[in-house]
Amino acid sequence: MNSIILHTHIIVVTIFFLIYLIKTFLLLSNAKEKLASFIKKTKILEMVVSVLFLITGGILLVSLPQINTFMILKLVAIFASIPIAIIGYKKGNKLLATLAFLLIVAAYGLAEMSAKSPSVVASTSVDGKELYTNNCVKCHGTDGKAGVMGAADLSALQADNASIINTIKNGKNSMPAYGGNLSDAQIKALSDYVATLKK
Repeated sequence: MNSIILHTHIIVVTIFFLIYLIKTFLLLSNAKEKLASFIKKTKILEMVVSVLFLITGGILLVSLPQINTFMILKLVAIFASIPIAIIGYKKGNKLLATLAFLLIVAAYGLAEMSAKSPSVVASTSVDGKELYTNNCVKCHGTDGKAGVMGAADLSALQADNASIINTIKNGKNSMPAYGGNLSDAQIKALSDYVATLKK
């Protein structure tokens, strides 16, 4: 379910970004008639995309067990961009419209940084379960099936221990690398625990 929400969110965010890119380009190009026509033609699409953006983003946000600094900054950027964009495009104010667009770009960048930033809890423990709880639960869930932010279902994992160690150490897809934050012994303990989550 979270995977469907995540993919929907990515699609609507991309459409939302493209709409605002075109609007900003037209405004900065002094193409007022084209901008007015584009706004008129995409008004319903923009409303639907905006609502889906907020709904899917909200669902993903509440499914996170913790919210890091990047996520807080992303939310500030998104909610600041809304009134600025409304005023900027309505009044044809290039500065405000550009600022709103840049806040949207910043929000996207902050989301990427949040996803790529491992939130390793400082520890010298080599208890695999403790390491999993401190570092992996937020995306994989306690049973390995959460799938938050596109995380793999660890209960259905077909990888061998060496592959699991490699993924933990070097990261994969949206999962960040933990090799610089965990010792080899911790990574081995963590991979052994992950193997216990398989069906």
